[in-house]
Amino acid sequence: MNILGIIPARYASSRFPGKPLVDIAGKSMIQRVYEQAKKCSRLSDVIVATDDGRIFEHVIEFGGVCAMTADHQSGTDRCAEVAGKHPEYDIIINIQGDEPYIDPEQITKLATCFTTPHVQIATLIKRIRTTEELHNPHSPKVVVNKLDEAVYFSRSALPHIRSEEPENWLEFYPYFKHIGIYGYRADILQQITKLPVSALEKAEGLEQLRWIENGYHIKVAETELETYAIDTPRDLELLK
Repeated sequence: MNILGIIPARYASSRFPGKPLVDIAGKSMIQRVYEQAKKCSRLSDVIVATDDGRIFEHVIEFGGVCAMTADHQSGTDRCAEVAGKHPEYDIIINIQGDEPYIDPEQITKLATCFTTPHVQIATLIKRIRTTEELHNPHSPKVVVNKLDEAVYFSRSALPHIRSEEPENWLEFYPYFKHIGIYGYRADILQQITKLPVSALEKAEGLEQLRWIENGYHIKVAETELETYAIDTPRDLELLK
């Protein structure tokens, strides 16, 4: 399998403008993500995908590979544009551009899902251990079936444990949070980006619900490794 890692990067973030270029201990965030991705032996190549000339020039300057794209609403759409120009790749891995210390093992675990021929889309999950995280609406949760496929994603804690107080729910059911890295078969990626926004996606603000609502299957693999995304300047200070 030829696997392409794509790192979508946009400059105009509403909560943290210019964050791909922010300095973290002497290197930009996007450089750190790129270098971590390059450590994964399962990836044939890694490309940063951006619509901003400043990011493009910076990536080229540190020796990376970068592609200019149109202005897209999501990283998935940005990945699809780049992937469409590279038909030689079978699998596309969408690597979050705001996780400067992503572990290459997570990328490997995701890529391994596609050794099973029928897998269309794959992502990672991690067991939730604290009540605070369970009920945090900024941390999407995943309901998983016995085939290790995602049944539903939600910002709420699902399932609801009847007759038990919410602070005790972890004692009665194994809850998982979603780790936001995706893999797609190349043809499936092109298909899902042509789907209209769905009702569930609008309700939860989670684009993966569009795929499930349209009958696509999302394979999940469990990881014990944590990820640290930087969404705001405050997140960066905490990381430092």
